Amino acid sequence: MALWNKICCAVDFSEPSRLAMEDAAALAKQLGAELTLLHVHELPTAATTGMLVSPPELFAAAVTEVEHKLEVWRVEAEQLACRPVRMKVVPGAAAVEIVRFATEEGMDAIVVATHGRTGLRRLLIGSVAERVVAQADCPVVVVRHPVNRIEPD
Repeated sequence: MALWNKICCAVDFSEPSRLAMEDAAALAKQLGAELTLLHVHELPTAATTGMLVSPPELFAAAVTEVEHKLEVWRVEAEQLACRPVRMKVVPGAAAVEIVRFATEEGMDAIVVATHGRTGLRRLLIGSVAERVVAQADCPVVVVRHPVNRIEPD
């Protein structure tokens, strides 16, 4: 394995994402690497909010709530990694912002979860992990939830 000094773990607060955070913390501990938890807060659209424009106060409240959740995860990751862990919340589209953050911050690796969606749900929702793997300039560790693993025939 290459020497990874800076690891970014993208989290969305799902159970697969928690497993990715735990694996990223274990990697950071094993390698003595810096770990940053990243959450991309997708901005609400008029279709999802029923409004033409989201009020700034509504967005600010949502970001504050996300930052609080991420702080809880950061403390847990710090305990698992036995070292300081940073956190960052950025607005935008998940895959694009994960790759942008990793590039701008000089990350050596990205850890991301996959939800294991298939069929129509995958076509409609897409795969953030797949896009990150395709677009990232650094290695990407994809963590799959054990329940979502496909057993070979």
